[in-house]
Amino acid sequence: MRLSRHFNLEEFTKSQAGERLGLDNTPGPVEIENLKRLCEDVLEVIRESLGPIYINSGYRGPTLNKAIGGAATSQHCKGEAADIEIPEVANADLARWIRKNCDYDQLILECYKKGQPTSGWVHVSYKATGNRKQALTAFMSNGKMLYKEGIDP
Repeated sequence: MRLSRHFNLEEFTKSQAGERLGLDNTPGPVEIENLKRLCEDVLEVIRESLGPIYINSGYRGPTLNKAIGGAATSQHCKGEAADIEIPEVANADLARWIRKNCDYDQLILECYKKGQPTSGWVHVSYKATGNRKQALTAFMSNGKMLYKEGIDP
């Protein structure tokens, strides 16, 4: 199923963990509409300027989300979020570009290491209304994920 000009549903539902555990990761109609909105209003804007996007993690059904230790309130479960990368674009640069050029609810530069442009990934979420424009950097410290305001690797 096509979600937008350049994105299809399979990109957002494919999960190695889900396949390994035999989990159904099929979104419902509400989640599909949210994914379409994310694609049209954010991901297509990014792709138009920066090139093809690789989806690391898209939709996660509740069972899959629990199995991988995702947050119970994750926007991935609503079809409102994707973890992305773009070949040839440093993840910190991608996050900065999104912050400057796109509407979003939450933008997180995750697990990025200075001097390693392809380290980590970028989490971006988008809601139909009430987007917070919250930009964060997430990093591991003593085995725990911590967050700080801004895109600051």
